[in-house]
Amino acid sequence: MQRQPVESSNIASIGVENGVIEVEFKHGGVYQYSGCSPDLCEQFLAAPSKGAFFGKHIKNLPFRKLEAP
Repeated sequence: MQRQPVESSNIASIGVENGVIEVEFKHGGVYQYSGCSPDLCEQFLAAPSKGAFFGKHIKNLPFRKLEAP
């Protein structure tokens, strides 16, 4: 999945594909959150505070941690 860099104190980049949001955190972890509606994906990408939006709307969705390459 292609991620794009974002302005955030905690999130380095975000990718969106087929109802999955992929978040790379500045501490190095990469997680995929599933079951995301197209609206949620668009709102996350447009949110002025990615970290606040993540904490309120995405953090508790089903996820999996990706292994480091």
